[in-house]
Amino acid sequence: MTEIEDNISTNLTYPVITTGTFDGLHLGHQKVLAETIRIANKYNGTPSVLTFWPHPRHVLGKGEFSLLNTFEEKKQLFNNLGIEHVFYQPFTLDFAKLSSEEYVEKILVKKLKVKVLVVGYDHQFGKERTGKFETLGELAEKFNFKLERVAALDMDGLNVSSTKIRTALEVGNVNQANKMLGYDYFISGTVVEGFKVGREIGFPTANIKLTDDKKLLPTDGVYAVYAKVEEKFYQGMLSIGYRPTFENQPHVRSVEVNLFNFSKEIYNMPIAIYFIERLRDEVKYKSIDELISQLHIDKENSINLLKSTPKMPDCLK
Repeated sequence: MTEIEDNISTNLTYPVITTGTFDGLHLGHQKVLAETIRIANKYNGTPSVLTFWPHPRHVLGKGEFSLLNTFEEKKQLFNNLGIEHVFYQPFTLDFAKLSSEEYVEKILVKKLKVKVLVVGYDHQFGKERTGKFETLGELAEKFNFKLERVAALDMDGLNVSSTKIRTALEVGNVNQANKMLGYDYFISGTVVEGFKVGREIGFPTANIKLTDDKKLLPTDGVYAVYAKVEEKFYQGMLSIGYRPTFENQPHVRSVEVNLFNFSKEIYNMPIAIYFIERLRDEVKYKSIDELISQLHIDKENSINLLKSTPKMPDCLK
């Protein structure tokens, strides 16, 4: 993604631009991106995206808020979706003070030279998000660009949204979240040293430190997952929680994955985890033997669920 700096002035051919935060890049977002590409092809133009970083809610201090995508993950997803030109506006308190008209004139018109602006059904912009679609229509006429609006994507009677996906993940419903995302939810991190108790009971785990602590972790429990290490996928099961059965260990929240048929040392290496299904709650067992018996069941259930490699967004072109 290219940062929009004060002195930038792009020279794209007939820019067809969509803009938004795009946290999650879910199926609703993908519908908007597909329409942007379709319109650009119609005019032999250049489909482009303008997004914002950091997330506006972090800058504006609007309560606790977790991200569906880190900056690097968002770059990866845009690339997978076939979007070649992605610009990001650093979101600052000063930028947030721009009025609707100042934002359109300074960024979209003067810097990106927009010819067609494509927006989602609920797009709001400008200071305190006071800019509505009707306002955009007036500004499009004033600054001589076309405006297109994409209807909401409806799934099972509900509009797909980042908020609904966060809610699903926060209760462990990764299956529902994945349906709305159009791909398997994933986290990225680095393998770090843990307490090595998994190795002692026959289920060695890789402990994961997230790349971005603002990234949303699904609720505590055990999940069937795929792990990507050195560009290869491995089946596994992952635990998020406090290891309550091990009373002599510090009860700090951890993320640890047991990879099947895997024996390499991967400390300090990057790893990505793709969530396929939640297996169960985290449970405090009466004994280590009882825990081991359950882990064998978890492994069998995971293998039965993990039939193909993770789904990622299809290219929209």
